[in-house]
Amino acid sequence: MIKAVLFDLDGTLLPMDQEEFVKVYLKLLAAYLAPLGYDPARLVEAVWEGVGAMVRNDGRCRNEERFWQVFADKFGEERLKDRPKIEEFYRTDFQKARVSCGFNPESAETVRRIRNAGYRTILATNPVFPAAATENRIRWAGLEPSDFEFYTTYENINFCKPNLDYYREILRLRGLAAEECLMAGNDAGEDMIAEELGIHVFLVTDCLINGKQKDISRYPKGGLTDLLRHLYL
Repeated sequence: MIKAVLFDLDGTLLPMDQEEFVKVYLKLLAAYLAPLGYDPARLVEAVWEGVGAMVRNDGRCRNEERFWQVFADKFGEERLKDRPKIEEFYRTDFQKARVSCGFNPESAETVRRIRNAGYRTILATNPVFPAAATENRIRWAGLEPSDFEFYTTYENINFCKPNLDYYREILRLRGLAAEECLMAGNDAGEDMIAEELGIHVFLVTDCLINGKQKDISRYPKGGLTDLLRHLYL
């Protein structure tokens, strides 16, 4: 019996073209840090290297620690003094990246109907951002962080999608069995892989990502309204 619904965020609850969002976000970050002397190209390169390190994280440290290790390797330990300023960006100018995202009023309605039906709701967004950025993106989708009992950020988890250990860690942290959960997401690779653990899945197709051209015919799929029907709500 399903007890908890795990939601992806970007492209699932928050409509977006991921490439466009990343382009806008990184441009804003580079502009924000330019007064500190960061070359935009080197900064963007460092961010991508940090994301790659988090995706490859083997669980021996939080994703947050992996990112800042890469940053220090790239720019030198002394540049860690800029970390508070960089983290401030996610509370301030990062908000401007909202223009690159869409809005679906069904997102908040779907999550709240599922909660009101007695299901536990967890936000299983790839944890490559600090909490401030994730909380802002939750609000861009018309929701509040409190709509979820747990949401993954780079501070609170040691793995990333598509590593199955990412899903295993959520299950462990929330005291859930795989068969008690359903993962709803728009990425045929990163989200649907949860099925390999015995987690039920639902592919949200509004902003579908299927980079490896995976056969998706066997997955229950559709929009958020279809997800509610899938859960008999």
